[in-house]
Amino acid sequence: MLFETELTMKTTKKVLAILTIMALIIGCRDKASEKRIAELETRLAQMEGNKGTTVTPAPTATPEAAPVEEKPEGPLPNMEFGTTDHDFGTIDEGKKVTYTYKVKNTGQAPLIIQNAAPSCGCTVPDWTKTPIPVGGEGFVKAEFDTKGKPGINNKTITVTANTWPKTTTLKFKAMVTAKPDGANGPTAQ
Repeated sequence: MLFETELTMKTTKKVLAILTIMALIIGCRDKASEKRIAELETRLAQMEGNKGTTVTPAPTATPEAAPVEEKPEGPLPNMEFGTTDHDFGTIDEGKKVTYTYKVKNTGQAPLIIQNAAPSCGCTVPDWTKTPIPVGGEGFVKAEFDTKGKPGINNKTITVTANTWPKTTTLKFKAMVTAKPDGANGPTAQ
């Protein structure tokens, strides 16, 4: 019986350690995740400190619902893109291509683009950094590096601004033709 308890404890420790490592790899994206990681680490420390004793699992906390953001009062800017989708078509691997999304402020206050976050490290965004006046125009540019990306690619850029809603998603796609064999240099023998 004592052997079975020690075996169960070792298995539980391994599972908790793996879960903790996975949670750290995925990253702490919000407070609920951070809290859960802390709980798992505490349980693991308790189990390691109480070898030979049975540990009762701590009750799991119910995740807090994310606060619902309300539309701000007063005049707001509005981002109106000419298009939110772009197709680069077929591209040879290794090339960099760019597309500029044009945006117009059709709202009632100056538009401030705060961030443009790509879905992948292969995309480098750029955007108008100064306030765009009412009726004015700006841009969000996407530079896509096709190196190591053969096949069909569907990417996004999440644009955050002082609008309602706060984010707009821009999309692009490309069919990247793989380099022919040997195009990456000689292979080791």
